[in-house]
Amino acid sequence: MRIAQIAPLFESVPPRLYGGTERVVSYLTEELIRQGHQVTLFASGDSITSAELVPCTPRALRLDPDVRDPIPHHTLMLDKVRERADDFDILHFHVDYLHFPLFRSEAGRTVTTLHGRQDLVDHMPFYRRFSDMPLISISNVQRAPLPGANFVGTVYHGLPLDLHKPSLAPTGGYLAFLGRISPEKRPDRAIAIARAAGLPLKIAAKVDKVDEAYFQEVIAPLMNGTEIEFVGEINESAKTEFLGQAAGLLFPIDWPEPFGLVMIEAMACGTPILAFRCGSVPEIVEDKLTGRIVSSVDEAVQAIPELLALDRKAIRTRFEERFSSRRMASDYVKIYHTITRKPTVPHMQLSAVAALSAKGGARGFEASPTGARRDVLEQAIMPAGEGLQNGSASASKQNGSAERTFS
Repeated sequence: MRIAQIAPLFESVPPRLYGGTERVVSYLTEELIRQGHQVTLFASGDSITSAELVPCTPRALRLDPDVRDPIPHHTLMLDKVRERADDFDILHFHVDYLHFPLFRSEAGRTVTTLHGRQDLVDHMPFYRRFSDMPLISISNVQRAPLPGANFVGTVYHGLPLDLHKPSLAPTGGYLAFLGRISPEKRPDRAIAIARAAGLPLKIAAKVDKVDEAYFQEVIAPLMNGTEIEFVGEINESAKTEFLGQAAGLLFPIDWPEPFGLVMIEAMACGTPILAFRCGSVPEIVEDKLTGRIVSSVDEAVQAIPELLALDRKAIRTRFEERFSSRRMASDYVKIYHTITRKPTVPHMQLSAVAALSAKGGARGFEASPTGARRDVLEQAIMPAGEGLQNGSASASKQNGSAERTFS
């Protein structure tokens, strides 16, 4: 297939340091190429890829001190995608919903992976308005706040199998916290758990400007540089050592986490995960196999001995079975084929369809220059999303849903 991957411009693909979405786009792009597809990547100019790169900014926006507003840069990128849209069989967007108005007429060959939380009230009317745009969730719980949206599948993230080497006999003796310093990630809980368990904690995390006050006022006073050590933001090559030598990863979140890439990075290293029962955690962590799922700091402390006794080889095996980039790419390709096989009428023509129907039904439409068939007209006037979902070869009738969960 000829595939366009459209990435956010905040980070390069892959990111130099922190960056979940852009990292996933990189893994997906490289695996699609390995599987024989022709891929074009729309991303920042400092991205490194085997695909054809269409540079849309000179460098990642987060690293450019002159950038104040990211919207114009992303809008310019979408215009470049629009200019080349006919070059591709499928347009795969990773920029939330910014492209919906511009590409609504191309809905039948677009798909959008939602990478962020979807429980914000502002999202609801937008997804209702654009209910014909095919969406992919990265966990089942992520889609729960948007029951009327056009979800065509759930695809869990995946990593290259050779990205991280497992450490089956780690010597670090510390607990790890990796990601971003913010109130919803609860590094304060991680510190409390480590102290109560009598184990050192290493925190490798970035601090965004919006979270600097929280870091300085709440987290920094809890650190002493010995038992609680702040490592700072680390790059991809340092993760294997940091996670692999850790006795366990602490993931004490307090928000509806859409996925949590660090959890499968830890699994790739054979490292067990102690995570709070929130968001996607119960979908990603298998309790007492790849980690422990808890609901309070006290419960977390009590679970530490069992966490440290988990079989690290078994953890790595489950990672290989569930979270490889090969599986992720294959799941996406199945959805690409399902979407592109569906005959669609561009949204911009629907008002004309309605007018023709009012004047005499479908006959006038069949004679129109578009050459559309009556069955296409019938699909066009279905409730938004119904034709696509009901036509999916992976529909599940048992639970009343027409979506497929790829895992």
